[in-house]
Amino acid sequence: MSNSNPSPLTPMLRKMELWAAFSDSDREALLAMPHTLKTIKEGHYIVRDGDKPTHSCVMLTGFTYRHKIVGAGARQIVSIHRAGDMVDLQNSLLGTADHNVQALTRAEVAFIPREAVKEIAFARPAIGFAMWYDTLVDGSIFREWVANVGRRDARTRMAHLLCEFALRLEAAGLSEQTHYELPMTQEQLADCTGLTPVHVNRMLKELDKGGFIQRDKRAVTIADWRRLAEIGDFQRGYLHLGGDQSAALQ
Repeated sequence: MSNSNPSPLTPMLRKMELWAAFSDSDREALLAMPHTLKTIKEGHYIVRDGDKPTHSCVMLTGFTYRHKIVGAGARQIVSIHRAGDMVDLQNSLLGTADHNVQALTRAEVAFIPREAVKEIAFARPAIGFAMWYDTLVDGSIFREWVANVGRRDARTRMAHLLCEFALRLEAAGLSEQTHYELPMTQEQLADCTGLTPVHVNRMLKELDKGGFIQRDKRAVTIADWRRLAEIGDFQRGYLHLGGDQSAALQ
């Protein structure tokens, strides 16, 4: 099909084609899904815990994050999302949201009715498989984050997060592997890693002083990828970016 007037849903198509092989008609059907475009301001909620979402949100630009608020009021960030991600596919299909989805930066998003998501997933097996696979990869990343917060020391947690962010942005075509903009404050990094903002600042300075990274405000340059990955106990397999999964439906 012609690329002279690309669909706003093209980032979602690129992401889903990491997980399954689509026919031309699959691509056309995915890009033709009904949607409403919205701009979400930094800090605004897309979904709140307890909501009953009627739409699934697709990231087009910017960043969002999922988080839980515990009884004492503290926040735990459980994932960061970028262009192409269907950040609340789980919320929209489970019926009642069990966590919050909030804009980390100003973001352009597309809201797709949940019935349209269910219809295309059942009508087109390759697309249904890709959506299923996408939620499984989310689960894989969640497990790694649990291990990161629960069993790694502070410096390892921070190095691991920096490595993950680098690869995920590179896979989305948003940066180079060794240089990117980190769209999080030290408070938000603390809520990702279970540390205090003061401890986050200390760990970033330690990684910078050791020559593993270089920082300029929020810009991060990974000066020694191999050593940073070693320090961060980072193995990329849990991100499932290898490309073999698309053979499953061929």
